[in-house]
Amino acid sequence: MHYTHLGRTGLSVSKLCLGTMNFGPLTPPDESYQIMDRAHEVGINFFDTANRYGAMATPPGQASDSSEAHAGWTEEIIGDWFAKGGGRREKTVLATKVYGAMSEWPNDGKLSALSIRRACDDSLRRLQTDHIDLYQMHHVDRDSPWDEIWQAMGVLIDQGKVLYVGSSNFAGWHIAQANAAAESHNMLGLVSEQSIYNLMTREVELEVLPAAREFGVGIIPWSPLQGGLLGGVLAKQGVRRQVGRSLAALETNRGRIEAYEKLCASLGEHPANVGLAWLLHQDGVTAPIIGPRTLEQLEESLRAVELALANETLAELDRIFPGYKPAPEHYAW
Repeated sequence: MHYTHLGRTGLSVSKLCLGTMNFGPLTPPDESYQIMDRAHEVGINFFDTANRYGAMATPPGQASDSSEAHAGWTEEIIGDWFAKGGGRREKTVLATKVYGAMSEWPNDGKLSALSIRRACDDSLRRLQTDHIDLYQMHHVDRDSPWDEIWQAMGVLIDQGKVLYVGSSNFAGWHIAQANAAAESHNMLGLVSEQSIYNLMTREVELEVLPAAREFGVGIIPWSPLQGGLLGGVLAKQGVRRQVGRSLAALETNRGRIEAYEKLCASLGEHPANVGLAWLLHQDGVTAPIIGPRTLEQLEESLRAVELALANETLAELDRIFPGYKPAPEHYAW
């Protein structure tokens, strides 16, 4: 496994981040433990979760495999795994998120100081740990002022409950706003941003990536394979498993996906690994999030960190899936 620093920090994280959204409804606890154990065995030390996971892990239109599904279940599974000991917690850079409501009661959700405090304590209890390494705002809260947010995060940091703060699904100007406000509070500010980013979805190249580079914020791409469309969907006849929006996206992009899979075949590489490796070649990317449902899927992803793509291959990928220049050059002089 290869390691890098998380944004401008001195924190070392693996160049693949283990996403846990499937743990619970799609991957039973025992299998989730095996995946996490194997992740440590191969050197993955960066795990990502969220307070809402466990209820949200089931894709639209797909029934959950368990009647136990509930918000917080994934954190509980990780906590039970930590409780097994053996240095599991100490070896893990643990990232979770705050914003999602756990009930319909007022102040349960979003980023008020009260919500942040309660959500953090609840996550710590479920995770059976005394601190969160990276506490991420799952979405921007347009109703809570940055002074309030950073005051609440500062209290958690002072209490030793949180070490670093990150964001997810922020616009470039949100990153700038957040870090300017943090500086006024003499705080480190955001050190990471989780955004959807892959060969098919590259809008972050306009403003989010440039902002992240400017502020030393590490990009953690989620959905690096566009819901499986970049994972060899045609070669493995996954068309029959595509439904709804996923099937529509496949049909709309069939020509590009065919060209992509043909290129991957000519390289002798699995499409999923090419997609992950492409992300690791992008300036500012810390670690794409892989979300294996099985041990086999975890093993298949490991090749990506060793895969060096030639300049000719990178150029061909850009031809198949055109990207963006940074704003404003993309649409103005």
